[in-house]
Order: sequence, then C-alpha cells, then structure tokens
Amino acid sequence: MLEIILVLAIGLAPPLLSFIFLRRAEARAQMRLRSAIRAAEQRQLQRLLALPAEHRYIEGMGSLIGDFTCRFNARSAHIRCAVNPFGPCKECPYYEPISSFTDPS
Repeated sequence: MLEIILVLAIGLAPPLLSFIFLRRAEARAQMRLRSAIRAAEQRQLQRLLALPAEHRYIEGMGSLIGDFTCRFNARSAHIRCAVNPFGPCKECPYYEPISSFTDPS
C-alpha cells in the first residue's frame, strides 16, 4: 500500500510543481506589465508638462505648434506654418483665418 501512495505522489509531483511555478511566473509578469504601463503614463505626462507654451497636444496627432486658426498652419511638431515656417504666429502678415462655413450665395 505504501508503494502505491509513493508512486502516486511521485507521479503527481511534477504537474503540481509546474502549476505552482506557472502561477508565480504569471503573477510576476502581470506585476511587471503594470509597472511598465505606469512608467509609460508618467513619461507621457512629463512630456506634456515639458512642452513650450506654443506647443499643443492633440489626441491622435501628438504635439503640434503654431496657431490652429490660421489657414496656413502646417499641423506639425517641427514647422509652424507653410508660408512662415520659423516665424512667430503673432502679427504674421500671412495670417488668414480658417472659414468653417462658406455662404453659397
């Protein structure tokens, strides 16, 4: 009888140990994943807070510069305007407001 119990214990030990180690590895992986997500969120927040005043963050597009009410805005993080790429937007001679609605008559 003792031999049968010993054989069963030896036969069940590897799957049981494997199950225990698998659960520990999954818990460690979840912890590392949560840590990585938190670190990425903190880096994104730091980037947003470190933007100069003329930069604006737009979801899906990223950080953009320039005046968005101007028709010539390049909608880029590197170039302000298609006409005046490096100049300031204030008092720009090329400023043209975007007309969202044009009267057909």
